[in-house]
Amino acid sequence: MIVKPADGRAVRWPGSMRLLKSAGERVPETSFWLLALKHGDIEEVKEQASPAAPEVAASPETSEPEKEPAA
Repeated sequence: MIVKPADGRAVRWPGSMRLLKSAGERVPETSFWLLALKHGDIEEVKEQASPAAPEVAASPETSEPEKEPAA
């Protein structure tokens, strides 16, 4: 699951004592993280699909004129 600290909270990883990144991190679904979620210390972040390259439609003004096939 992906979680981030709740507003105004600083949460440390068990064992390493490193702070959980404010943007969110993937964590294992252990009792530590599930209890932190239940107590409101962290919030679950919904996974987002990786953003695809934006599609840009060619406008008639910028597109090249179609070439006629050679006879």
